[in-house]
Amino acid sequence: MIMRLVSIITLLFAITVPCAAQAGPIRLAVVTKPGSSQNVCAEAFAQVLEHSSQGRLKVELFHSGSMGDECQILYKLRQGQLDMCVVTAGAFDRIAPQVRAVEFPFLFENYAQVDRVLQGKAGRRLLGSLEESGFKGLAFAENGFRNLTNNRRPVKEAIDVKDLLIRVMESKLQTCLWRELGAVPVPHSWPITELLASGRVDGQENPLGVIWHYRLDKVQKYLSLTRHVYSAHICVANPIWYHALSRFDQRIVAMSMEKAAAYQREHNRGQVAFYLAQLTKAGMAVVENPDRASFKAKTSELSATPLFDNPRVMQMLMLFKKELDL
Repeated sequence: MIMRLVSIITLLFAITVPCAAQAGPIRLAVVTKPGSSQNVCAEAFAQVLEHSSQGRLKVELFHSGSMGDECQILYKLRQGQLDMCVVTAGAFDRIAPQVRAVEFPFLFENYAQVDRVLQGKAGRRLLGSLEESGFKGLAFAENGFRNLTNNRRPVKEAIDVKDLLIRVMESKLQTCLWRELGAVPVPHSWPITELLASGRVDGQENPLGVIWHYRLDKVQKYLSLTRHVYSAHICVANPIWYHALSRFDQRIVAMSMEKAAAYQREHNRGQVAFYLAQLTKAGMAVVENPDRASFKAKTSELSATPLFDNPRVMQMLMLFKKELDL
C-alpha cells in the first residue's frame, strides 16, 4: 500500500528538482511506540517523502516519548527544536481551543461522517486556523473512536460511570466531559500503564488500537464500546521552518503527509475488528452495545459550558455541525 502511494507521488513530482537541499533531516516527533497509529503515519510519511524527493528529503523520527509528552512536543515544535509532529487533537486544547470541535462527544457516528468533515472544507479551515497558534496544519491522521475501560464494573449505561476515577488527557474538554458523566476525571500525560497498574485510577478511555498495542488488557478488566469521542491525530509543522522551504519542497512535504495520513486512516480502520478480537481473546469482559443514548443525553449541554464561550471555538463547532446537517 505504501509503495503504491510512493509510486503515485513520484509520478506527480517527476519534473526538474531544484538544487536547494534541506539542511539535515526533518525532525519529526510522536509520543507513541512503533506499531502505534502515530508511528504508522510518521513512518509512511518518511518513506513517501524520501521517494518523492528523490532522496533529498529525509526524516529523523523521534518516538516513544523521547521528546516528552504531547504538550512538550508541541512546545518544542513552536520553539524550533522540532520541524514536524503528529499528535492527538486533545493536546491542542489549551493552545488552539477551536480544535475542541473535533473531539466534541458523539458528534460523529461513523467514519463516513468523520471524512465528510475533516477531509472537507471544515477540516481545511481548522488546519488553516492553527497557524495563528504557531503551527502549520498539514493533515488529519487518526487515533479512532475512543472507548472506556475500567477495573471496577461493567459499564452498560451512563449511570455506571458514577464516581469512577478515569484517567483523561490533559484537556479541559475531556475533563469536563467525564465530570458531566459523573466520573472523577484524572488528567495525566502519556504513557499510563503504570498509573493503571498502581490502582490510583479505576480506568481510562482510548481507541481499541491503543488499548491493544499498549496491552492495557493486562491492567484493565472491563471494556465498553462507548465510542464517545472520535480522536484525530493532527499532523503539523513549524511554520517558520515550513515557509523557509522552497515552494516545490513545501508541496512535496504537504502532499507526502496527506498521502501518509490517508494510508494510516485506512490501515487503522482495517484493524478495528482485529483489535477487538484480540482484546476479547485476552480475557477482557466486553460490553459491545452500551446504552450510548444515555451517555449522549448527559453530555448534550456541553456546548453551553464556558469551554465554548470563545467565539472561535463555537464557530468551528457550528461549522462541523453544518457539514453534518445537524
